[in-house]
Amino acid sequence: MLNVGILGLGGISQAHVSGWLNTKDARVVAVCDIRPQQLIRPVEQTGAKAYTDFETMMSREKLDILDICLPTYLHSEYAVKAMDKGCHVLCEKPAGLDFADLEREYEAARRNGVHFMIAQVLRFWPEYLALKEMVDKGTLGRVLSGHMSRLSGIPVWSWDNWMKDKDRSGLVPFDLHIHDIDFMVSVFGAPKTVMSRRAGSESQDAVHALYEYDGFFITCDSAWYNCDYPFAASFRFQFEKGVVEYTGGVLHVYEEGGTSRVITPGIEDGEAHENGLGLPSSSGYENEIKYFVHCVLENQPTSRVPEEELKTVLSILRRL
Repeated sequence: MLNVGILGLGGISQAHVSGWLNTKDARVVAVCDIRPQQLIRPVEQTGAKAYTDFETMMSREKLDILDICLPTYLHSEYAVKAMDKGCHVLCEKPAGLDFADLEREYEAARRNGVHFMIAQVLRFWPEYLALKEMVDKGTLGRVLSGHMSRLSGIPVWSWDNWMKDKDRSGLVPFDLHIHDIDFMVSVFGAPKTVMSRRAGSESQDAVHALYEYDGFFITCDSAWYNCDYPFAASFRFQFEKGVVEYTGGVLHVYEEGGTSRVITPGIEDGEAHENGLGLPSSSGYENEIKYFVHCVLENQPTSRVPEEELKTVLSILRRL
């Protein structure tokens, strides 16, 4: 049984907690956040010991894995510290805001002989994996065009308003847009050309981009709006023989000739587990956690999230 610590208990950590609770061969034994009130719910859920200091937790607990859910600008610092103490590290995206962050993390993993993985969740999200399978198998012929979207209200919940600080969060490109770019790169590789436009104000940020490949293109839009705009993620891909669309949490396949169907992939045991974000935990967060645990136990590389592809994603994001 692997002993797990979770560092940082902001919004995304609830998805991770739920994922760990539904993962055999691992248990959460410690949680840490500088805000004592953030510890209450995770402790009730997991029975873990609570800490408000990272070094104290690391000195008192024998952790096999540290799950980092800290603000973006702290990812690299604490990932390296944990790996230097012999921990395997699963870290929320992104690796950091520049190449130096990413290089420090992977060098620490190699130096200490531990596993390190950035939690790029769309690589484990069933509906996105269903799309990837259709692309890889040519089920509907070749891709002609695609559109991916990820929208929400501006995050007003972040500690110390770090999300609104470009130097600490990277704003929309590193919060929302990164998901679609990462999935795009994982399926199609690096685009040949990138064209983008940025719009916003002190309380808004929006990115609209066009990515060109040989024989097709993908457009993406991601935004924080200065209103109570509900989070929405979607995609629509046009193939030679049909259209695949994911919207409202439902995956539709519209085939040439008038046939249409709804696909519900990836729900294990016929049950979706609540993860604190209103999403089934089996739809990504749980899957990435189980994959990481498997890699640690079997001493296999985390090849589904390769370092080189993360470098490609970062190079695109820094151009927006």
